[in-house]
Amino acid sequence: MTSTDVVEPAVAAEWLRRWDAQQEHYIADRELRFTVIGDVLVDTLGQHSSPTVLDLGCGPGSLAGRLVKRLPAAHFVGIDTDPLLLAFARATAPPAVRFTEARLGEPGWIEAAEVSGPIQTAVSTTALHWLSREALGRLYRDLAALIEPGGVFVDGDHFAEEQPRLRELQRLVRHQREARQGVTENENWEQWWAAVEAEETFTDLLIQRRERAVPAHDHGIGPSLETHLELLQEAGFREVGTVWQSGDDRVLVAIR
Repeated sequence: MTSTDVVEPAVAAEWLRRWDAQQEHYIADRELRFTVIGDVLVDTLGQHSSPTVLDLGCGPGSLAGRLVKRLPAAHFVGIDTDPLLLAFARATAPPAVRFTEARLGEPGWIEAAEVSGPIQTAVSTTALHWLSREALGRLYRDLAALIEPGGVFVDGDHFAEEQPRLRELQRLVRHQREARQGVTENENWEQWWAAVEAEETFTDLLIQRRERAVPAHDHGIGPSLETHLELLQEAGFREVGTVWQSGDDRVLVAIR
């Protein structure tokens, strides 16, 4: 079941602006992270006349909206399970982006998203850390089967290392960066969602959201960096590593 509820573009744009600000509360260098992801895609897709890019856990379309400006010939497919965020995305994104509702990491998500391979690349940002190890492994295997040789999966998120003291120091560096940038004064996750819940215009979408049992995403850190690297390599990606890092905030690239 897919929501067909429509949000006025001007209304969605204002909520998207607030979304971006509350995300920066936790990711001081979010725009730089987006830029780095774009750098990887521009280099990887330079020889493709009409590449396909999957945006996994796309939310309201912040990443795809930026990438389409750098890759105007690409076709983007944004995938998420949240009907409210997808409504914002559909109202604000360029025509080159198609949004679809599917639950990542579960069997059948590719068919539900109406995606067929081979594709050139998949991206994600602050969206996959809530997946279990099992679901993450399944997702990575699916991506390895979809992405053509030479293509990439690029993920920007908080990736904690297993070494305890190093993990503490990386978290410290991130929090100090947030404090210096002043983003901790921004509206936070709980405040943004409380404001959405209070908006009567979104009643139907919020009901659908509860019916879908949308996972309670947060800004914690899920499986360790080592787990991601292991699962990506087991899935069949031949090179996996970090191309940018600030504390435990990283852009991870897996090359098919």
